[in-house]
Amino acid sequence: MNSPMQIDDMSNIVPGALKPLDTDALTGPDDPGHPPRILLLYGSLRDVSYSRLCAEEGARVLRALGCETRFFNPSGLPLPDDADETHPKVAELRDLVMWSEGMVWSSPERHGAMTGIMKTQIDWIPLSPIGGIRPTQGKTLAVMQVSGGSQSFNVVNQLRILGRWMRLVTIPNQSSVPMAWKEFEDGRMKPSSLYNRIVDVMEELARFTLMTRARDPMLTDRYSERVETLEDVHQRVSG
Repeated sequence: MNSPMQIDDMSNIVPGALKPLDTDALTGPDDPGHPPRILLLYGSLRDVSYSRLCAEEGARVLRALGCETRFFNPSGLPLPDDADETHPKVAELRDLVMWSEGMVWSSPERHGAMTGIMKTQIDWIPLSPIGGIRPTQGKTLAVMQVSGGSQSFNVVNQLRILGRWMRLVTIPNQSSVPMAWKEFEDGRMKPSSLYNRIVDVMEELARFTLMTRARDPMLTDRYSERVETLEDVHQRVSG
């Protein structure tokens, strides 16, 4: 994970300012050693989707830091309860969530809230275990939003609530890009403080992911669940 940083396609990055991850300082003793695995979700299906373009800028930073990134295309994902978990798009999304160690959620603001496309993806991610593993518990999350008008934090605040509900470790930093249509040219983000904030968010996400992924069993060990386990054992033995 300490290979040289590749920033050739990142003209906005100031050489020497983006620092490699200090994996020795960040990782736990049982760290698996592979690149941090980050799944990026976006909330628009437009040909020119600024939530997707922001996520793509974030993915470039993550890859430069040594992470492995994957995207889920929500086109064709059914509404919740309009299909079951065997639907190919639902299965694809859940497989990606299981693969990931951290996520980025990037949504436009529409009518003062996240888009239905964004919420549908999150609603298809279950809280209950898959194969004995909770898909999201203890994993990291970064939240971002784009707006067509003035800067707003409605969406990132809503995404934080959902992240907490999904038992994700939602990092402190976040990105909100106002008048997003002004910030891009030929599919790439222009240099600005708004771009720099996305870099900040991705740096923080990568660090938090390295810090927490090998420590997940300790960080997510819950008293209430241990009590339930003991009660189940008692009932089984006494039954």
